[in-house]
Amino acid sequence: MIHYHGTPITPRHKLLEMQGRHFCVSFADPRDLETVLQIGQSVMMDNGAFTAFTKGKPMNKAGFLAWCEEYLMAPHWAVIPDVIGGSEEDQKMSLKEWHFPNYLSAPVWHLNLSIDYLLFLADNYERICLGSAGEFWQLGTRKWEQRMDQAFDALSKRRHLPWIHGMRMLAQADKRWPLASADSSNVARNHNTLKVEPEVMAQRIDAVQTPRRFIPNPQMEVF
Repeated sequence: MIHYHGTPITPRHKLLEMQGRHFCVSFADPRDLETVLQIGQSVMMDNGAFTAFTKGKPMNKAGFLAWCEEYLMAPHWAVIPDVIGGSEEDQKMSLKEWHFPNYLSAPVWHLNLSIDYLLFLADNYERICLGSAGEFWQLGTRKWEQRMDQAFDALSKRRHLPWIHGMRMLAQADKRWPLASADSSNVARNHNTLKVEPEVMAQRIDAVQTPRRFIPNPQMEVF
């Protein structure tokens, strides 16, 4: 599993001590992008839709596309603009407007959308982000876990899982879902409060790996 650490991480010298890690930079606050492109193994370029949604503002889609034009290249990748709370047709419209190669891109499947739409994304994209939305907004609840079980149960019927990235899900790395990668802003948000060096926190987080295969929890009602 690849662990993407959210930015910005301050002060700057603490970020530099995390060289060799993987980073997530949101278009909502891209101040660390130039630095992590130099020191990180790879960078997940997030579209900022989550921040825009929580602030009640529209996402700057045109600005994000221009940002990607300047910086997006392998081994880095970007989250295709998504519409939190939108319909599947809204999401498909965003996919049509995206013109970067598949291997640099990842659409978002919101947990409140249909399993059929998840399978549609799995048929057409190498990497899929899982985002918590609607009645599944709160991570870690029983209802949220049941929905994650439904998603992985459907995907596991295929011979090979696509690359599944869990948005805001690094804390779920020790659970039963075989995420290929995940991100969180835990280090950025909490290292000062906890008085722990960011690099030390990152080492502990990166040491936790997801299981190789999905094994349903018999106590969960998947359907």
